[in-house]
Amino acid sequence: MALKSTVYKADLQITDLDRHYYANHPLTLALHPSETEERLMVRLLAFAHNASEFLQFTQGLDNPDDPALWEKDLTGALLHWIDLGQPDERRLQKACGRAERVSVYCYGGNSTTMWWSQLVGKLGRLDNLTVLRLPEAELPALTALASRSLRLEITIQDGEWFVSSEGAELTLHPEVLFPLR
Repeated sequence: MALKSTVYKADLQITDLDRHYYANHPLTLALHPSETEERLMVRLLAFAHNASEFLQFTQGLDNPDDPALWEKDLTGALLHWIDLGQPDERRLQKACGRAERVSVYCYGGNSTTMWWSQLVGKLGRLDNLTVLRLPEAELPALTALASRSLRLEITIQDGEWFVSSEGAELTLHPEVLFPLR
């Protein structure tokens, strides 16, 4: 018998001063049996950082060909492909060919550094790609906020993400790895 996903309910209050986006998003997420709460929380942050009327979670780990999130317009055209972790070069090329924008949120400490050093030289022609790294030292505090029913207030300003939930507060400092500045 296959293990079932665990349902999480999240109420995100997003204040993105960098994009002038202000909204409340009640979300239902499925935590796949092979997924960690850390990855779930990174998915929520990626959603908050890119929130829009059409952004949605995909089948994710249930369909490995899909990204974690995507945004499609009313015609079904893929506007934004959002992946998590450490996708390979072929997957990134495919995504950049299919979507107007591609974003990757990588995390995982030293393995991320090694992954990135092997990949960075091969990405020069992918002009619609953005890669952000979430610092390993900041993720345990984010993961500690995870619960089956959570309310997060996320403020994004000058590239910093301020997250609060039930009195707990933390600041995340994502590093832009690509495009190179």
